[in-house]
Amino acid sequence: MESPVLSVQAQPRDAASWSALARRLEADGYDALLAADHPGTTASPFVALAATAAVTERLGIGSYVSQAGVRDPLLLASDVATLDMMSGGRARLALGAGHTPAEWDMVGERRPDVAGRVRRFLAVAEACRALLAEGTTTVDRPGTPAYPARLTAPRPVQHRVPFTFGGGNTALLRWAGAHADVVGLSGLGRTLPDGHMHEARWDGADIDRQVDLIEQGAASRAEAPTREALVQLVKITDDAEGAAQEYARLIGCDASVVLASPYAWIGTVEEIGAALTAHERRWGITRYVVREAHLDAADQIRAHFSRTAR
Repeated sequence: MESPVLSVQAQPRDAASWSALARRLEADGYDALLAADHPGTTASPFVALAATAAVTERLGIGSYVSQAGVRDPLLLASDVATLDMMSGGRARLALGAGHTPAEWDMVGERRPDVAGRVRRFLAVAEACRALLAEGTTTVDRPGTPAYPARLTAPRPVQHRVPFTFGGGNTALLRWAGAHADVVGLSGLGRTLPDGHMHEARWDGADIDRQVDLIEQGAASRAEAPTREALVQLVKITDDAEGAAQEYARLIGCDASVVLASPYAWIGTVEEIGAALTAHERRWGITRYVVREAHLDAADQIRAHFSRTAR
């Protein structure tokens, strides 16, 4: 296996450290700096990433992921197009259906049921992508009359802004198979009663089903979307079994599930490298997003693949 493509999800704490992180990632060959998009609890990703664009030349930038339920498609497309202009063509568009009830509440909307969120996602995603690609569309969101939208300026530098779908809904995975450039798998299941945490769906059989849905959607395409996983736990250790058992107790599964999951990197650098190779063979996962807290470990993994490729 070649070295996987790695991006980093982070949140700015201050201007100096944010710029330093961006410069470090570009110098070290990371693919992108990504920012979470949770209005009211995280920094605006597009403001933060515009600052990143000013101190880098090659690093990809984008939200990971924006919530289609609370984002107006024209405003979102305008943010992405502006970011693309400011970065010289390095922006990405990433969308999910939205799981956090509080985010709907804080924009004065009631969170729909699953089917309603799927319909809302499709309307927003298709309108936003059309605005970026063609500059005009009709927005037809559930619950509101259809209306025309036009994005005349700024226009994106890229002919086609890369699109990532993040989520696990059955219908949307099929749709993403047909339309997305990248499908981001996170292992997040049903939202728990606190409105923020999730059930963990890390079992290999669950991932098999998700990949099969992507492939079904991609049946009419020349090539299926690239697969990416969000890494939620990293621990470099000589006692992989012990570390996995500790985490397995928290999410209610066996340690073997944790060790086999693409969402956790546990073990020696060599063991983690072997696991990533296995993930590519089984699920076609060639890209990963790691959190800033795990950046030093990610550096070690990248160095391992560089050594073994020689």
